[in-house]
Amino acid sequence: MPSAITARLLRPAALLSAAVIATSVAGCGSADEPSAAAPKPSTSASATAGVLGIRDPWVKAADKGMTAAFGTLVNDGGADATITAASTDVSPVELHEMTMKDGKMVMQPKQGGIVIKAHSSTVLQPGGEHLMLMDLKRPVRAGDELTVTLTFADGKTQTFTAVAKPFTGAQETYAPGHGEPMAGTSATPGVSMSPAS
Repeated sequence: MPSAITARLLRPAALLSAAVIATSVAGCGSADEPSAAAPKPSTSASATAGVLGIRDPWVKAADKGMTAAFGTLVNDGGADATITAASTDVSPVELHEMTMKDGKMVMQPKQGGIVIKAHSSTVLQPGGEHLMLMDLKRPVRAGDELTVTLTFADGKTQTFTAVAKPFTGAQETYAPGHGEPMAGTSATPGVSMSPAS
């Protein structure tokens, strides 16, 4: 039977050996495997790996006419990213902004594209910059998922999925020539049309 002195000396040696083995095993993992403690990227699960992270992407549900896509675009890179175009399978898409003209907020195409500064984010939102889906080919119902493709100034593309939600806010005024059926009427219920000149 071992003496108390031998047991006291063996206990720290056993603990040290266990620590060395645990450290060795942990170091055997592949560098390509993500660590469970690694931070999660800011992209939504619906965005493909690409230039931007896209948080909370959604599109306003609509039966016909026009609707818009929104979300937060996150640029963790060291250079500005400029979106120059966007597309979906349900409609042509224009990049839009809201601006003040003659004392009214009006929507117009965003000249020069939507810029997301390096190490920053840009919110696409009702009443602000957004992706305008023009002349819907089919209704976009609450719960539908739309694939949106962004095209950047450098030619790269990135896709994400936006979920359709009902939304009644941001009753924008549309400038002429932006998908309205005829002057003075609206393809989207509750939206007034007036010249933005």
